[in-house]
Amino acid sequence: MSLTAEQLDAAAALIGAAPTLREGAAQWRTRHPEVRTMLVDAMDMRDETAALRLGTRSVYLATSNGHCWSITQKPEEADALILTQD
Repeated sequence: MSLTAEQLDAAAALIGAAPTLREGAAQWRTRHPEVRTMLVDAMDMRDETAALRLGTRSVYLATSNGHCWSITQKPEEADALILTQD
């Protein structure tokens, strides 16, 4: 699977405008159930680089080989979004 530029633009708009990060994630999951979406504490991602920074919110792109997850900067490799808020 891969994320398109349109999906990243939609994620930025939806997650950035949502009243809470949790609501943004829920709306994203409803519209794009094929993209796994996880909310984690910002401290857990402190050594990673966000693909999108939306005020106090960050969106990371993640990929999995079926066992381990890793962060990627390449949307074409991404299987999931990881969301945090400072």
